Amino acid sequence: GDMTYALSEALQGAVYDLLQNDAGLTALVGDAVYDALPAGTLPETYVRLGSEKALDASDASGAAAQHRFDVSVITSAPGFAQAKTVAAAICDALRDAQPSLSRGRVVDLFFHSAKARRIDGAATRQIDLEFRALLADA
Repeated sequence: GDMTYALSEALQGAVYDLLQNDAGLTALVGDAVYDALPAGTLPETYVRLGSEKALDASDASGAAAQHRFDVSVITSAPGFAQAKTVAAAICDALRDAQPSLSRGRVVDLFFHSAKARRIDGAATRQIDLEFRALLADA
């Protein structure tokens, strides 16, 4: 119900803040971490918070939800090396992270999968990292 969406927004904000403030990641992409793409020319390599799916995971112990969300690395740099370096920094930033949420709390946050592909006629490379977070509403 409503709780799932409330926590979804809180989680997205918390992940965004974590990535924006991670020294390892900002050393690579500066402040090019977006939850919505800005107008104008994009930098050679940037990070975008992507789609999110929420699944109800409530049980007798209370309301909970599993959220799956993507963080994508997009680069026009040749080869996948740059994108993979940035992807590794994102994984490091989020590994075992327990960001404080404006509502609810993160019980567990873990990396689930990665897929790499070429987009824009192969001129651009994108790595989608899927993370899963277990959230509780208390």
